[in-house]
Amino acid sequence: MSKQVRQVSQARPARTLREGRASAVGRATLAWLRALRGRTIALTAGAFAVAAALAVTAVLLFSHDDRPPIPDTRARAYTDVDACLLTGERGITAGTPAATVWQGMQDASLKTHTRVSYTQVTGEQSAGNARPFLNGLLQRSCDVVLAVGAPEVTAAEQTAPRYKKVAFVLVGGTHAAANVTTVGAGEGLRAEVADAVERTTDASH
Repeated sequence: MSKQVRQVSQARPARTLREGRASAVGRATLAWLRALRGRTIALTAGAFAVAAALAVTAVLLFSHDDRPPIPDTRARAYTDVDACLLTGERGITAGTPAATVWQGMQDASLKTHTRVSYTQVTGEQSAGNARPFLNGLLQRSCDVVLAVGAPEVTAAEQTAPRYKKVAFVLVGGTHAAANVTTVGAGEGLRAEVADAVERTTDASH
């Protein structure tokens, strides 16, 4: 009987130790759950804050404003005059005479507000093939037609007499007329083109 009592008294410390370990595990689990819940609440609150900020931004961006828009002062008001350039297949590639002519046209446009554009002849580089491209410019009601390149200038010289109301500026041309101005292809080409476009533009008003 005394042995049984001693065995029971020896088992109590082991049971107490197991209960203590279980209690410690429970407390750790409870602490982890509390920390997880706090982190979840913080993340949820952060998400709500971001959503609220986005909503306010959307309202500010898309809210209706009855005030008229402010006009863009950088927009240039062009006159109703068009100056059109006819070039060879290389167009206004840098280093070509056509590029210099185009620069002169832009200089004139800054002063007179003339609209400027260019068309390049593709395919065979001949006066016969350049003529349809030239006719396209005339059908677009170009007030000033500039031509650079031998085929283009030849086509313009042959066509100019039939279009007395159109001013022609021919680079390297040899046949001047009442509506035809010729400019040299050498030094000062840019300035000569700008001056010719300005004069023809003023005369067309």
